Amino acid sequence: MIIKEAGPSDVPEIVEVLKASLGETDLPLSEKIWNYKHVENPFGKSIVLIALEDKTIIGVRAFMRWEWHKNENKFSCFRAVDTATHPDHQGKGVFKKLTLEAVRLAKEEGAAFIFNTPNEKSRPGYLKMGWEIAGKLQVSLSPAFFSFWKFNKEIPNYEVNYRTNQQNLEHLCARWNSELKGEKLYTEKSLRYLEWRYEKNPLQRYEVLVTSNFYLAAYIKKRKGIKELRIVECIYLNDGVDAEIKKSIYNWCSKFGAQVISFSPLLKNLKLPSIKGEFGPLSTVRNLNLNEVEKETCFTIENWKYSLGDLELF
Repeated sequence: MIIKEAGPSDVPEIVEVLKASLGETDLPLSEKIWNYKHVENPFGKSIVLIALEDKTIIGVRAFMRWEWHKNENKFSCFRAVDTATHPDHQGKGVFKKLTLEAVRLAKEEGAAFIFNTPNEKSRPGYLKMGWEIAGKLQVSLSPAFFSFWKFNKEIPNYEVNYRTNQQNLEHLCARWNSELKGEKLYTEKSLRYLEWRYEKNPLQRYEVLVTSNFYLAAYIKKRKGIKELRIVECIYLNDGVDAEIKKSIYNWCSKFGAQVISFSPLLKNLKLPSIKGEFGPLSTVRNLNLNEVEKETCFTIENWKYSLGDLELF
């Protein structure tokens, strides 16, 4: 078995391995989506490794670049995301070999840490390779009073609605980033990031509303007949716009027939009647180059200020 870094010419075969291993029922796969995640990412190109036997790709492992900030410090990190072993080659330790080699490369280039939210099946493997549990994500849940009984099956088309110009949005992001500076980790927002993450995402469409006062992004998550309006991003500064944001959220609930609203309680208080709890997935972290003081902060999820969009799998 040969392990090496993938090149652009390997992408079509990588996609075929992913399809053979994972299928496309829950996760559409294509070269466009792969390049969106691992080439067009504003944080930089991913580390992508492939395992070869007889010049054929039998496994793939991708670490997506990400950035977290704390005070004036920037932590260049990776998210452990796409991985697959072709069904004909499982049981050979391909996943472990690819992952440990990706860890070595990430550490060698000076990255701070790796984070992800593995499922129960893959989590034990990560823990054996040095990952540690950081904690479950906090999520607030609120009833969608104005549309609770609307059980329409069809979801209307998502729209990106700009009611301001890009210069105002950049200004809003700069002020937002400045306000978040402190002892907790946060991901800086920018026009380029928001466009990549939500507005031109080929994997998941989002409803987006942009005004001079706020940036709001959401989508519908179906759960056993219940439709959850997941607020993945809400950027605003002036408490005077609370009523306008709430009105926009309730309008979306009515548009999509949502029964429940979910959002992160850790950034700004949306002032919706809600319950808060550890309803999100379990986060795990792998140290690369953090000192003990930095590790104490980064390895405890309570020290992270995140939107749901910062940490959800996409």
